[in-house]
Amino acid sequence: MPHTQVIEQLKASLQTAYRQAIDADNRLDELKKAGHVKFDAIFSASEGFTTKSNRFTPYVQELAADMEAMIQNPESLAPALESYVPKLGLLLQTMQAFKSNTK
Repeated sequence: MPHTQVIEQLKASLQTAYRQAIDADNRLDELKKAGHVKFDAIFSASEGFTTKSNRFTPYVQELAADMEAMIQNPESLAPALESYVPKLGLLLQTMQAFKSNTK
């Protein structure tokens, strides 16, 4: 698959993540008002993110910045994908689990 198709697929996944992050952050706000949110960060540094937030949207923003860097520097696409894809997958899986557990 040419790298342009890979980038387009990742962009689509990132857009999905953004929409899900907005919904998840709204749910987190509801839980916080009810006194149930008592954590500082969703992901630890060992999971690859440099962002530290108790909301999902900043993690999506980090991935968007990483995506922009990959687009600007296509010759380093392969090594960048090695860290990007697992982070995107972890974010999507975590938001899905959060959604399922907070119905």
